[in-house]
Amino acid sequence: MIRVAVLLAIAFVVIAEFITTPRAVHPPSPVIEGVEFDFGSRRQYAPGSDNWAVTWASDGHQYAVWGDGGGFGGSNEDGRVSLGVARIEGAFDAMVGVNVWGGKNAERPARFTGKSVGIIALGERLYMWRNGDASNKSAFRFSRLYVSRDHARNWQPTRVEFDWRGTDSAKRLFAPTFLQFGKAYANARDDYVYIYAPEAFFQRWEVQYPGEISLMRVPRDRVARPQAYRFFAGLDASGQPRWTRDIAARKPVFSDPANGVMRASVSYNPGIGRYLLTVQQVSRFRSRNGYIGIYDAPEPWGPWTTVLFENAWETGLQTGEKTVLWNFSNKWLSRDGRDFVLVYTGPGADNLGVMRGSFTLR
Repeated sequence: MIRVAVLLAIAFVVIAEFITTPRAVHPPSPVIEGVEFDFGSRRQYAPGSDNWAVTWASDGHQYAVWGDGGGFGGSNEDGRVSLGVARIEGAFDAMVGVNVWGGKNAERPARFTGKSVGIIALGERLYMWRNGDASNKSAFRFSRLYVSRDHARNWQPTRVEFDWRGTDSAKRLFAPTFLQFGKAYANARDDYVYIYAPEAFFQRWEVQYPGEISLMRVPRDRVARPQAYRFFAGLDASGQPRWTRDIAARKPVFSDPANGVMRASVSYNPGIGRYLLTVQQVSRFRSRNGYIGIYDAPEPWGPWTTVLFENAWETGLQTGEKTVLWNFSNKWLSRDGRDFVLVYTGPGADNLGVMRGSFTLR
């Protein structure tokens, strides 16, 4: 009887562990076997400022958007803006950060508020998504596209906007982000710009369930024209993507109902020949078991397979109370694609972290 009780107790523990431990739902990558982070190379900047989506521009520099802080040289109070744009100059080992638009000692003051995790360099122009008008629930209510013709010193609104104000839709696009290619969008797969946006099912700063990410595309010479946008509507019988102008007919390009999704980044790794999607999952917070998910695919629309799915604190990526965003720098990517630099919010709750790492291929 005692032996049976012990066996039942062990079985209960095993079953409980299986139920409560988050697990990846997408199959393992057929190309990338693993990821290693070089924590000894990690550097931290801009305490108090979060997000840090990054793009590689025509002038050779990288540009990054941040929120709720003073940017480089600032703090949570010193130079604080709701939304700022910085220029990152130089190589990884000698990088210099300059606040261009907003933040402490910026070249130009910030002219509007909001949040952003989407910036892209297209030729001589930069485009940026503005989500909401503050660091509150308004970020779930509208996303508007802005353009800069002078490398982030000034920004003007375009007519492209997703406005959910006045609607009772529970499903709405949130925090759009651009697919990154090479310098100023060099070596892109075609003449389209691809944009990913998680779906928000509730207006709260937490991972969204069920987890869905939508995809849209627009000709690169018509990015500022709302009528030129088309939305991914699933695959046809031959496995090719279908596109629709009807936003209500969109289908998720990535889904994970078990682990949810929130803010994401996507970039193409030409050395490996894979598209990399990085996303917050399970929760944003340490106390609720926040995870990082990295997925790869042969095309912008999938099929997605798992490169990494782990607790962000157990990997050593995070030490603060929350996660925000991870993305790969295409400027600092090795020619063979195996060695990368991660640009992200961390390891604290709100600061810029940059760190080397490498992929192991199968």
